[in-house]
This record gives sequence, C-alpha cells and structure tokens, in this order.
Amino acid sequence: MSTVYWTGPVGDRDDFGSPISKEIIDGKTRMGPWALMSPVSYSKYGVGLGLGRGQRYKKQTDGRWLKVEG
Repeated sequence: MSTVYWTGPVGDRDDFGSPISKEIIDGKTRMGPWALMSPVSYSKYGVGLGLGRGQRYKKQTDGRWLKVEG
C-alpha cells in the first residue's frame, strides 16, 4: 500500500459540528452526501469504509493526516 495523505484543510470541527482531534473520516453519509467526520459523527452518520464509502485518516506528529483505512 502506498502512503497517502489528506490534502485538504481540516478545521477544529467536522461537517456536523463535532470536535476533531486525532482522527477523521472522509465518507459517505446515511443521508447520501459525503462529509468530513469525527469518529463520533461517523458512528451516527457513516456507512462504512472502502471504495465508494469512505477513508479513515490519523493525524501524525508532523500535523499531516495519514490514510490508515478505506
């Protein structure tokens, strides 16, 4: 697996207003559109990980977000 990093901006809160700290999920929601979600929001609105569903990223010590799943 090649190393992949998130290239977009990541704020302090996700698309649902939940705080972001060390992990984000870029994924499809139960409502249809994709969103940038914290694990809390993902547990409520996410539909899974993998091709066409979502990817999980973890914040590294250098501040970049490394893709770890999906």
